[in-house]
Amino acid sequence: MIVLIAPEHNVTNEIDILQQLFQNGLQYFHLRKPHMNYEQHCNYLNQIDSKYHNCIVTHRFHKLLKQFNLKGIHFQEAKRHQVLSTMPSSINRKQFITQYAKLLNVTSNLLETKTISSSFHEPEELENCSVIFNYHLLSPVFSSISKKGYSGRGFNVNHINKKIIGMGGVTANNLTAFDKLGFKGVGVLGGVWQSNAPVEVFKIMKRHFS
Repeated sequence: MIVLIAPEHNVTNEIDILQQLFQNGLQYFHLRKPHMNYEQHCNYLNQIDSKYHNCIVTHRFHKLLKQFNLKGIHFQEAKRHQVLSTMPSSINRKQFITQYAKLLNVTSNLLETKTISSSFHEPEELENCSVIFNYHLLSPVFSSISKKGYSGRGFNVNHINKKIIGMGGVTANNLTAFDKLGFKGVGVLGGVWQSNAPVEVFKIMKRHFS
């Protein structure tokens, strides 16, 4: 499983490259643009062929689900802490969906058809979280390519019975190392977007997981 994270700041030909990635089998694109407002998110999505919208997971503005047929929503760590702090400590997934759907003013039936994921930086917190997400992003496994000075911690998650996606330092050459550490896939940003041939790099990664 490959989760591709959007570059924080737009890169040259980003939408064209993204469309090519979708055409080559990208299933999980995380739209993470912290500097873009709601209208800019809408404009970004409207540039993408609508048949690929169900491959896109938004980090911000979860209410975009009401306007676009997105794949799902993602909770970054701070957002997860904020939302869970308003709910019972032992809340389960179904209860979480019901309560968060009310906050978004959408039906829980709609939210149940979407992926719900979250970011973690400590394996213990991930393991003990009462809400089981569709998948959990854990970082940094290896030193980040896109964030200088973000040193890897070599997490081994073989003992955790949850779907965990490893992030941090992902390249086309170290995917086996993530497998051995117990990850069910990788989350990649710099390893694709900072390469000279992002589509070709993605295709190499995809072959590893096929």
